[in-house]
Amino acid sequence: MPVFTFSGKDASGQKVSGERTAANKQSLAQQLRRERITPGAIREKGKEFALPTFGSGKVKVKDIAIFFRQFSVMIDAGLPLVQCLEILAANQENPAFQKTLTGVRTTVEGGATLANAMRQYPVVFDDLTTNMIEAGETGGILDIILQRLAQYVEKAVRLRAAVKSALIYPVAVVSMAVLIVGALLKWVVPIFANLFAGLNVNLPLPTRVVMGMSNFVQSFWWIVIVAVVGFVVGVKQIRKHPRGRYYLDKLLLTLPVVGALLRKIAVGRFTRTLGTLITSGVPILEGLGITARTSGNAVLEEALMKVRRAIEEGRTIVDPLKECGVFPNMVTQMIGVGEATGAMDAMLQKIADFYEEEVDAATKDMLAMLEPIIIGILGVTIGGIVISLYMPLFAMIAKLSG
Repeated sequence: MPVFTFSGKDASGQKVSGERTAANKQSLAQQLRRERITPGAIREKGKEFALPTFGSGKVKVKDIAIFFRQFSVMIDAGLPLVQCLEILAANQENPAFQKTLTGVRTTVEGGATLANAMRQYPVVFDDLTTNMIEAGETGGILDIILQRLAQYVEKAVRLRAAVKSALIYPVAVVSMAVLIVGALLKWVVPIFANLFAGLNVNLPLPTRVVMGMSNFVQSFWWIVIVAVVGFVVGVKQIRKHPRGRYYLDKLLLTLPVVGALLRKIAVGRFTRTLGTLITSGVPILEGLGITARTSGNAVLEEALMKVRRAIEEGRTIVDPLKECGVFPNMVTQMIGVGEATGAMDAMLQKIADFYEEEVDAATKDMLAMLEPIIIGILGVTIGGIVISLYMPLFAMIAKLSG
């Protein structure tokens, strides 16, 4: 069964959180209610890697960012909370998001806080959002918190766009190369095979290898599809298991070039998330827990939970950050300076800005490096197939000329 992380409040009003296995979110919510725990956010672990998530496939990140911006302006203008939600829901073009906002408004009208109302929709509003909203309601700075959330989401969108830009080109080129090679082996090579069989000529080794590949594709093409599907399903199954997800994420972080980029993304997201939470008034222990749960990386999540336990024992944040071995020395040193000067939130935001620029530079460098490599592999593969097909013809022409 899948593993879910949950947060909520017990009968005494104390916040509780943890992990449980359950058939689905609904059954886990029923189980928590039987234990006199009011469920808040319930999320399945292992659904993503290193990329920020807001909303679901039906609610776009852009919609949520615009919602936060408009909401903050309305609150700052002095409009009542329920009226703000009613106006925003009525003007929302996305039906799924409109339904969510209507549900939040109805719950708030019933006497719940905005944070608790949003916790009923964990797919749209994650732990970070609801905890920041709760801090804003408690401190009377909801408009400021909503502005910070909008900025956070917009920066997350830019980070996601940088990662996509690094992936789209190589994936597109490799996909086209696979299709071209498959088409050559499926339809072009058999024509030459029939020609060579009719001429009864001795084929050189490269030509025989290409013919063998073509025969395999002709007879066992389905094995390739089964292998690809099996690989994808296998990776998904591994990620559903906590330890499998941990070792897979660890492997990704050790890959050359890609691993360095993923580590920079993880550090940038960690510092941005924690800095935003601390700036909004969320306690550091709770902020570390939220940052760990929303990190999207099992290695980073485990490291941050160890840091959290170390701080609970009375230690400073710097030493456990160094001990976990995930964060670069520059990051831990700057966080240490921020902790010593009482400006950790500002220091975390500066680190996040630096690493987001590093991600942009790293993606451009990776594209610049991958482009000639991919083109070279493409040329060698397709050119090798074409040359191997013409080698017997060249041999025949040479014999006739001699």
